[in-house]
Amino acid sequence: MRSRPTSYLDHAATAPLRPEVAAAMAEVHAEPLGNPTGTHPPAQRARRLLEEARDEVAAFLGRDPGEVVFTSGGTEAANLAVLGSVEAAVRAGGEAVVLCSAVEHPAVRESARAAACAGADCRELPVDAAGIVDLNALARALSSRVTLVAVMAANNETGVVQPLPDVVDAVRRRAPQAAVFTDAVQAAPWLDLADRAAGVDLVSLSAHKLGGPVGTGVLAAGPRLALRARQHGGGQERERRSGTQDVAGAVGLATALRLVAAQRVSTAARVAARRDQLCEGLLARIEGAHRTVPPGVAVLPGHLHLCLAGVSREELLVALGREGICASGGSSCASGALERSHVLAAMGVERGLAEGAVRFSLGYDTGEEDVARAVEVVPAVVAALRRT
Repeated sequence: MRSRPTSYLDHAATAPLRPEVAAAMAEVHAEPLGNPTGTHPPAQRARRLLEEARDEVAAFLGRDPGEVVFTSGGTEAANLAVLGSVEAAVRAGGEAVVLCSAVEHPAVRESARAAACAGADCRELPVDAAGIVDLNALARALSSRVTLVAVMAANNETGVVQPLPDVVDAVRRRAPQAAVFTDAVQAAPWLDLADRAAGVDLVSLSAHKLGGPVGTGVLAAGPRLALRARQHGGGQERERRSGTQDVAGAVGLATALRLVAAQRVSTAARVAARRDQLCEGLLARIEGAHRTVPPGVAVLPGHLHLCLAGVSREELLVALGREGICASGGSSCASGALERSHVLAAMGVERGLAEGAVRFSLGYDTGEEDVARAVEVVPAVVAALRRT
């Protein structure tokens, strides 16, 4: 039996590995690769490749290479940013106060909860109906007691871009001693982070959202920042993250970032146009379809978040998968959950409407045929589910 073609519209969960990245990583392993801490030629080669990758990541972020800490991914980077900052503040004899937006990724939210269990004062900043952090609430919450402010560059579910420069400005004026952390995992393929995250103390990335390998990430930590290691051992990464570095993963990440930087403008324009075609086609063909983010709000080029009344999110995703349409219910870390996501709850989306929430996320390799198939298949699947 001939299988159906697949339209992969779940880049926000994991982007397909770029061929150039696979080739670069294969080249790393084409010769013996030693431990970067060693002294023999294979180890020296590993160290050279690692530091070249670090230089490329730093250039992408507009930072000094010494600020770049390689991690196992965005989750570890978020844990290190939040808990590392809190533990450093406590070790220095101060108190730890953490402010984070209500729509942060679970990696950040759960890190804040862990910090609260350890005695930190963690507070949530509200967002408006678009999911944008309330800057007035931020201003009221800022004081000399605040240790860390966490506001993501762009939301993983809805793609909404946060006013990061305004957040940095508010923190610098009202709590200059506080550090600002931004989860830039979703923003990295689309935004110029050297500009957008200028002035931010901590920035996290994850390779597999960019067409790089799963299992590699970065936390860029500014020089003025005290950061307590969460992983202990041999003292690698300037004693901020122990463990033998994944050299091939670092090279893969650096290669993906190089491609993103070179192709960002043209890719964003092409993907945004296809995203808009998908949106218009689905809204025109599905009765009661609701675009979650209000018009006029800045959204990443690849994100389209819809609420489809009268269907169950999980049933919809399974049915779409059978038809070769790959999408998700929102956060890839909680796509199996039946509850309304914390992001939609914070935005005030009604529970009944949120039951049919679906995220289509396009990427660098999304073709016109993928959009055309989705516009044809999704309305038919929704109609069939509503009949049952």
